[in-house]
This record gives sequence, C-alpha cells and structure tokens, in this order.
Amino acid sequence: MTIVIFIIVLWYSGLFFQTFFLHRYAAHQSFRMSKFGEKLCFVLTWITQGSNYLSAYGYGVMHRMHHAFADTEEDPHSPKYDPNLFAMMWRTKNIYYNINNEKIDVEQKFTKNVPQWKAFDKFASSWVSRIGWGVFYTVFFVIFANHWWEWLLLPVAYMMAPIHGVIINWFAHIYGYTNFKVSDTSKNLLRFDWLMMGEAYHNNHHKHGGRPNFGGVRWHEIDPTYVIMLGLEKLKLIKLNRIAIKPTREKF
Repeated sequence: MTIVIFIIVLWYSGLFFQTFFLHRYAAHQSFRMSKFGEKLCFVLTWITQGSNYLSAYGYGVMHRMHHAFADTEEDPHSPKYDPNLFAMMWRTKNIYYNINNEKIDVEQKFTKNVPQWKAFDKFASSWVSRIGWGVFYTVFFVIFANHWWEWLLLPVAYMMAPIHGVIINWFAHIYGYTNFKVSDTSKNLLRFDWLMMGEAYHNNHHKHGGRPNFGGVRWHEIDPTYVIMLGLEKLKLIKLNRIAIKPTREKF
C-alpha cells in the first residue's frame, strides 16, 4: 500500500506544478506571483517531478508554439503528424531539448516574459539529478515494495511527466467531447477531471488559453487546480488574471 500511496503522491504533486507553474504561469501567465514565489516553484517542481523535471522556460515556450501551430506540421506535438504516441513524444522531447538549451532561434512572441533560471535548470535537468532521483525511487521500492505487481509501478515513477504529456497531447486530441469550435482537434477528455487536475478540459483551454479556470463551462467541469488557485489568491500568494471567467459554450 505504501508504494501505491507513493505513486499517487508523485502523480498529483508533479502534475500540480506542471499545470499550475509550467502551464498556467510560465506559458499563459494567467496569474501573477512574487519573484520569491517563482523561484520557490522552480525548486518545488524539481522536488515533485524529480527525474522527470521540466523547465519552465522550455515548457512555456514549447506550449505557446503548440497553441500557435496546433495540429499543423509546426506543432511540437500533434497526433495528426506522427504515426503513434511514442513517435510524437520523441519528437516533443527533441523540440523541448532544443528550446530549453537555446539551440534553435525562437520568435520573441514565444519567449516574452517566460520565466528562466538557467543555473537551476542546468542542475535540475542534468543526468546527475535525473539519475539521482531514479536511484531514490528504486531504493524506495526496494524498501517498501511487498508484492511483485508493485514493481510494475516503478517505470511510472521514472516516466511520470511523459505519461502526463501523452494523456493530453495524444488522447485529448482524439477522444472526448467539445464545447467550442476551434481550428484544431482538442477535446475535453473527461467530464469530471479527477485524473489530470483540470488539464483534461483541453477543448475549453484551446478556446480560452489565458483563462485560469480550465473548467467551469458545464456544471460538472470542476477544475481542481483552479480551486487551489482561488485559495492561494485568498492567502495573497498569487493574483489571478480574471479573463472570461465563465464563457458560454457554443451550440453546433
């Protein structure tokens, strides 16, 4: 049971900082926070994502490109232009690496105000850090795994962020329902997003990219991350940019 709890904690803690910090803050700037809060989020992203650490700069820039070029050949990740999800994620990995290490020229509109902490990113993205976290996960399993099937969860710990990515960038462009007509194939994967903390309301998000609440269009679309963000705002730790708080879905 300890292993299952460990995986659940890794899943939701890493996912929270992906959607809260990397996605809604770095890519879309749907809220504001202090520079100290920003630096703290870098560190907490590293702690919660561990061997899967994603840079706010690399993620933020690539995600802006995804919105600009969604489901075209320039999209960093689209099921329309890759034969399978593994090919898509491998291409995504290469594009992310080139952006984060500034190996390609990127238009200023994609980089403007995206947070960057080069020294920390270099450390957190290093193989020393990634392998170190992998060793920690393995030792944890050695100590606490009591059943053979629990070892099947170890690769999930190693590859948590890519798993999160493929759920949204592959499956949420193929399966689900739509509230809005958009120029791409984005869909709302789940009617109540208990799994991806609001990320599964992908069609809503592609219609209103800067909106802090990914849900809220239909009564059952509760966005857990947005609920947490409302609490953080009440504590004066962040300030939400209130854009189209409750848009009306289109009838088509």
